[in-house]
Amino acid sequence: VQLQAFGGGLVQPGGSLRLSCVASGSVVSVSATEWYRQTPGNLRELVAGITYGGSTNYADSAKGRFTISRDNDKNTVWLQMLNLKVEDTAVYYCKAEVQNGIMWNGYWGQGTLVTVSS
Repeated sequence: VQLQAFGGGLVQPGGSLRLSCVASGSVVSVSATEWYRQTPGNLRELVAGITYGGSTNYADSAKGRFTISRDNDKNTVWLQMLNLKVEDTAVYYCKAEVQNGIMWNGYWGQGTLVTVSS
C-alpha cells in the first residue's frame, strides 16, 4: 500500500490550490483520512479530517477556506484550499487508515510543499 500526497506548489496570497491524497496498491478500503501540515521547528498540526461516510472536521484556521472531500471508489481524498494566506505555508501530509486484506493500518503520505508568497 502506498499513500501519495500531491498538488502543492507556489501560490500568491488569496490564491487557491487543491491537494490530493491517493491510496494505491492492495487497498480494500480507506477509512478516516486527515490532512496535517508542518512548518520547520513545529509539530505537525491537524488541518482537516473526513470519515468514510463523509463527516468532516476542520482546524479553526481552515474553517471557511478549506474543504475536504473524498471519492471512496477512487481511494482519493482532496483538500481544496481557497484564499490562501502566507501563514498557510507548510508541508502538507495526508494520513489514512487503509484496509489491506483483513488488516487495517495507518499510513502517511510523503508530504507536499505549499508555499504562499507574493
